[in-house]
Amino acid sequence: MKKSEIKKLVQNVESHCAQKGIRFTQPRRFVLEIIAGSKVPIGAYDILAKLGDYLDHPKPPTAYRAIEFLQEQGLIHRIESLNAYITCHAGHKHTGSQFMICDECGSVIEAHLCELPKDLARKMVEEGFILSSWNAELHGQCKSCSA
Repeated sequence: MKKSEIKKLVQNVESHCAQKGIRFTQPRRFVLEIIAGSKVPIGAYDILAKLGDYLDHPKPPTAYRAIEFLQEQGLIHRIESLNAYITCHAGHKHTGSQFMICDECGSVIEAHLCELPKDLARKMVEEGFILSSWNAELHGQCKSCSA
């Protein structure tokens, strides 16, 4: 994200938190800025290292608590296969997450599918499975890398 986009994202998150009556602390802000500023998904230890640019001697719990908060608010996503994080591009207003991950350059495209594929939804009904959340990760090559 560009700096202007990160600034707008932070303003939107401040508004979101104020409306919900929750605190958007400096460490939470800094972690969001770090994740948003990364061109590829970023891991927790890399976040912690960059957090040192904002805070004196940050400890792992500071980063992990901020990451947990941002996930709970739907502001970031964890890319399970990479054990890394990206900002949510859907404005934290969805229940499922789907990602197309380029194995060449590491870029991630977030898809915004509102519903599960019909075959999967049908199978869940057949099995009596109650869904609490869902995440799909597709690995391959992006348009730039496959050209």
